Amino acid sequence: MTAPLLTVAGVHRTFGSGPAAVHALDDISFEVEPGTMVALVGRSGSGKTTLLNVIGGLDRPDAGSVTVDGVDVTGLDEDGLSRLRREKVSYVFQTFGLIPVLSAAENVGVPLRLARAEAAERERRVELLLELVGLADHARQRPGELSGGQQQRVAIARALAASPRLLIADEPTGQLDAETGLAVMALLRGIVESEGVTALVSTHDPVMMALADRVIQIADGHLLP
Repeated sequence: MTAPLLTVAGVHRTFGSGPAAVHALDDISFEVEPGTMVALVGRSGSGKTTLLNVIGGLDRPDAGSVTVDGVDVTGLDEDGLSRLRREKVSYVFQTFGLIPVLSAAENVGVPLRLARAEAAERERRVELLLELVGLADHARQRPGELSGGQQQRVAIARALAASPRLLIADEPTGQLDAETGLAVMALLRGIVESEGVTALVSTHDPVMMALADRVIQIADGHLLP
């Protein structure tokens, strides 16, 4: 039996205290098998982003544990969390998060520079990824010269640069029109299959839910059965 790539066990996260306390996550537990795409679905304020941040080590739970590829995320210090995000977990944000002064190729290469990859290997990987996301002809363009859909494709390529085990995408099509969003979602689906990545994607989009191997629903900090 294959071990889960992601295990979330009894996670709680509360913001504030007393009567004003907000229980963003309340006893969240689930597992995700390697090489699958999971859609995390819930309304705004349901706890989706908080959960993704806890899984990716951007936030710490008040109780419970998160394990990614055998690593106890909740037990890591800051150096360990930085290493986790360099080697095992990558993010794709709704707002793209590209560096405006760098070209598409340079943006994709940033994680490889941080990992101190050899220049030849870095160039080969960047070229491969830009081809994978259909932007080989746009390598030298800066984000401001690209459409929203193209920028999100660059962000996805950058997230894959260091060959992460887990790709976390927080509403990756939230700023895109329906047609472009569908293309990006289909790209993510294809990447899960071609790169062997495990993807956890928060979304409102029924098309993304249809493309996912599994749908997890969250409401008011609780998982729905």
